[in-house]
Amino acid sequence: MYMSLNKIMRSARTKAAVAVMMMTAMLASTAIAAPSVNLADGRTSVVLSTEFLTALGTLGLSATALGDGTLRSGIASFPISGGVVDLQNAKGEINHTGGLVLTSRTARVELSSFNIDTAGAVPVLTGLVTANGNFLGRVPLFTLQLPALTLPLQPAAFNTIFIPNVRVLLTPEAAAALNGVFGTTALTGGFNVGTASVFAIGQPGERGPFTTRPSHR
Repeated sequence: MYMSLNKIMRSARTKAAVAVMMMTAMLASTAIAAPSVNLADGRTSVVLSTEFLTALGTLGLSATALGDGTLRSGIASFPISGGVVDLQNAKGEINHTGGLVLTSRTARVELSSFNIDTAGAVPVLTGLVTANGNFLGRVPLFTLQLPALTLPLQPAAFNTIFIPNVRVLLTPEAAAALNGVFGTTALTGGFNVGTASVFAIGQPGERGPFTTRPSHR
């Protein structure tokens, strides 16, 4: 009876010690992990490439801004309306308002409500697509090549993040859709659309670090 009780007590002490170690590890992990930041404002701007602007002219297409978007002197810009970014790994989603309209003499394509999605293996920008009044849904429009980032993302004044030098490339899906609407085969996946800069602002009151600097290697 005494031996049995002694074994039970030793087993209980062992389980309690394991539980304490697990809890300590969980708390340490929580303390080390960087938080996520909810976005409230900002803007993403894209300097359109000479190749893209030349292609528009060759195909007889014109580009204009839609809604809150702007397009001036070859620079397209779209307000950030929300989203969330994990500071530990820079994965998340950045939502925008506004968009672009591409028109020819016979066709019109609206690209709007852009979302930058870095949660997958390849960062991508998706958008709602309407062609000649027909809604086609949300389409992956551009793949994004990010600069080398220093992780976790570090704080900046006013809880901001700035990521420059993001290459913007046309996806095969978007190229096929645009070729079909405008009756051409000139657009291909990987076509250089331009270079983007993202300037995002976290919600007021959040003190999580939220800036990004390309690493110097």
